[in-house]
Amino acid sequence: MRVLFLSLLFLLTATAFSQEKDLLFYIKKAQTNSPLLKDLSNQIQSNTIDSLLLKATFKPQVGANLNAYVAPNYKNFGYDTALSNGQSLSGLIGINQKIIGKNRVDSQAETFKIIKEGLSLNKKIAVKDLNKAIIAQYITAYGSAEQVVYNQNMADLLKNESVILKKLTQNSIYRQTDYLIFISTLKQQELQVLQLKQQYQNDLNLLNYLSGETDVSFAHLKKPDIVLKNIQKEETTVFEKQLETDSLKIINQNKLIDNSYKPSLSFLGDAGYMSSFANQGYKNFGFSVGLGLSIPIYDGNQKTLLHQKNETALATNLAYKSNFNKQYQQQLLMLNQRLQQTVEIQSQLQSQLLISDALIEANKKLLLSGDAQITDFMIAIGNVIGINNTISQNKINTLQLINEINYWSSND
Repeated sequence: MRVLFLSLLFLLTATAFSQEKDLLFYIKKAQTNSPLLKDLSNQIQSNTIDSLLLKATFKPQVGANLNAYVAPNYKNFGYDTALSNGQSLSGLIGINQKIIGKNRVDSQAETFKIIKEGLSLNKKIAVKDLNKAIIAQYITAYGSAEQVVYNQNMADLLKNESVILKKLTQNSIYRQTDYLIFISTLKQQELQVLQLKQQYQNDLNLLNYLSGETDVSFAHLKKPDIVLKNIQKEETTVFEKQLETDSLKIINQNKLIDNSYKPSLSFLGDAGYMSSFANQGYKNFGFSVGLGLSIPIYDGNQKTLLHQKNETALATNLAYKSNFNKQYQQQLLMLNQRLQQTVEIQSQLQSQLLISDALIEANKKLLLSGDAQITDFMIAIGNVIGINNTISQNKINTLQLINEINYWSSND
């Protein structure tokens, strides 16, 4: 791994300054720069404020009112003083206190609690979605970097052998055409290295774009530490909890509907000055108290219809929940099967690589004595390059599958 890193460091710092970055760096960057996470955090804070606003409506509502009124009456002009009192002056402080039962208060509080839980779950899922995308792109970019290093090493090997082969060709041990075929293979490998470097730069740019990283200079990516996490039961995953929260919202709505059809009682009162100045205005200080009662009687059977609507929504949610439970285990089973397949393939590839590496070493020795066919040597080189590229791609597939499994099975 150290040799791999040093080789990559040499290759990519030839023309530009670069730095080493790890997966956690990009995950933190993405979470910090995500407008969706900021929006959900603000919604959670706004929900807390809404809850406090509701509690404030349960407290006494006190207000002050000042009114002055004059209705002139002169000769045959003016309102009937028996109705208008001629003039009036009032300055009152009023109070209105709703008398609310504990069940109604608890239902309202539960509404905001469920909303907050739903927003928190949405935020967790948004974080999981974001992390999954960043990890997937990081794996892709890291895989491209590994391929750059290996293919560059193979290009260097061909260069070294071309020097030896040139001398042997000049000494008529090998034909000129064989040498030119070998050089053509070398040029193709150099082109492959250039294309892989460009691919790595493109993958790195996309990683920067997804995470909101503005520094687009070359960066060396550390090997990602991606392992399988503990598998959660489906009823404990955030996806299942989100469905449960949706059901709780509907159940709570039914409670709110029932509460809205209960009689409501309010305490009313005021105190201050109110006078028409018709009789001893200076004595018109006082107060008043009262009760207000509201009783729903008939609204066209809306209550029953609203409950029926909620029951339909609850049945729909339960259907989604049942379907999720069925597909959850099936999906994890398929992903784990694919993961096992990559492990089996990796074992076979490693066995093939040992044979191909041994064949190259044998051909290198035979080239020196002129006993090897250049075409055989190039075939062996091509096999090793192909096997190593397949191994690299298989590693990427393995890490991508682990990332996918962790997304569904873990709440992290």
